[in-house]
Parts: sequence; structure tokens; C-alpha cells
Amino acid sequence: MSIEILATKEIRIEDVLALYEANEWSSASKPNELYNGLLNSETLITAWEGKKLVGLGNAISDGHLTVYYPHLLILPEYQGKGIGKMILDKLQEKYRHFHMQMLTADGRSVDFYKKNGFERAGKTEPMWIYQGNEH
Repeated sequence: MSIEILATKEIRIEDVLALYEANEWSSASKPNELYNGLLNSETLITAWEGKKLVGLGNAISDGHLTVYYPHLLILPEYQGKGIGKMILDKLQEKYRHFHMQMLTADGRSVDFYKKNGFERAGKTEPMWIYQGNEH
């Protein structure tokens, strides 16, 4: 398996939807909003096996102090092969010096992020107004 990690926004909506649907993320039900949201992220990192999109991660940032990582997805059959770590490492190349790096993790992703240096933010409580249904 040869995986290429790219910082590119040259990505097809069909590939994005296949990735999100395979992971049963509700944002796949809003294809145009999802696609445009990814393209308008400050940073979009993609993982490819040949011409097949196998994963992606994005960052929203003020460009100086704070970054939020909303999405990191890998096709289920490619999970556990280090691709998520490769995407996160590529994001860290740009943002590791930022004062605050934030994300929301649940389920199995909590352990993944802990292994990669993230920790619970003090006594904070995650809060949101959320229209999805997979949590």
C-alpha cells in the first residue's frame, strides 16, 4: 500500500461523499455544504492510494493563535494503518506552534488523539448545537 499525503483542495465531491458515507457521518446528507466547507477550510490534507481518496483532515484557524480540527476521516478498510497519523502529522507541521489546538473526539478517536499528544482541556465541557445524529 502506497499512500500519498497532499495539501490540496483539488478533490471531487463524489470522492468526499464516498468517504463520509462509508464512515456514516451525517454531514454526507448535506453534500454541497460539506464540500464547500472543506474547500473553505484554511487547510485541507488528503490521503490517496493512486486516484482513490482514502482519508482527509481539515483545519479552521485564525492563522496565528488558534486552530480547530473539525474532521479526520479514513475509509474503514484503511483504518489502523497509520494514515490518520500521517494526516495529523501534516497538519501539525503547520500548527504545532499555535497557542491552542482544539478538536472534539468521541468513541475510538479519543485514544487516537491521546496517543498523538491531545488531552482533555482542563475542566471544560464540550458544548454544541448539532444537527447530526451519529453521536
